[in-house]
Amino acid sequence: MAKKLDLDKMKSNLRGNIKRKSRVSFIPTPAEQETVKELANSVANIAIASIEANPFNPRTDFNEDALKELAVSLKVHGLVQPITVRKMPSGNYQLIAGERRWRASQMAGLEEIPAYIRAVDNDQEMLEMALVENIQRENLNPVEVAITYKRLMRECNLTHEDLANRLGKGRTTITNKMGLLELPPDIVTALRDKQISEGHAKAIKGLEYIEEQLFVLSEIKKNDLSVRATEKLVASIKDRSPSKSKTKQANPYAEEIRKIEDEISSFFGVKVQIKADKKGKGKVVIPFGTYRKLDELMNRIK
Repeated sequence: MAKKLDLDKMKSNLRGNIKRKSRVSFIPTPAEQETVKELANSVANIAIASIEANPFNPRTDFNEDALKELAVSLKVHGLVQPITVRKMPSGNYQLIAGERRWRASQMAGLEEIPAYIRAVDNDQEMLEMALVENIQRENLNPVEVAITYKRLMRECNLTHEDLANRLGKGRTTITNKMGLLELPPDIVTALRDKQISEGHAKAIKGLEYIEEQLFVLSEIKKNDLSVRATEKLVASIKDRSPSKSKTKQANPYAEEIRKIEDEISSFFGVKVQIKADKKGKGKVVIPFGTYRKLDELMNRIK
């Protein structure tokens, strides 16, 4: 049975208020290190109010109806599978995995929740643990998985091979999944919102030009095309597509813009597109599917 923690006693041995940032960095004092060490790898019932969201969580969309259903179940049966958290110097806890269960527990009006407390020494370890645990345990959509792969590679300095080995997947699988983010924002959004499948997206990616890709997307939605039918449509477009001129000079900042796009996309959890000319004029496009999603984006900006 999970033991209950005396939070007041522990808080008296920890440092005071620490301003929360999107990336929390801290160096624990010896006393704090000892407290965290004692709690590490244990399961305890902790106050829901003492838990803060995980800034590294790749999941940004939580279905409200599904959360309500889970909340009803939690009221009757309680939470069977503990969430995973790390102890913070402020005396609070930060989620590593289980945000959906945490949110539903709040909806259910629970005051405490069972949690597995992990010892995490730094933010990079926290990031890697949070992302890997979510990939393994949560039902992420293909876009969330692709963005997670990108973040792991960039922020944990991993190669495609490193990431494949850590996740037990083939290198080609990693590369193909990340390639989905290269599609136009409308297609990435449709994939994220389950309007099309990953098979549809892979077929569309076989087309070279954006206008052709968007045409196929519209046909899939309008005619409810299967993946096989989409592949046939793509093949027919390739057969009749005239060779287009590529004499236009490429934007010399294209690679830098792509990196910035990836960085902003990782932060917001959606595929962000930057449209800019060689003179530096342009715009940043951040797609959203609902007003609730827009509120989430604004909260992240704030």
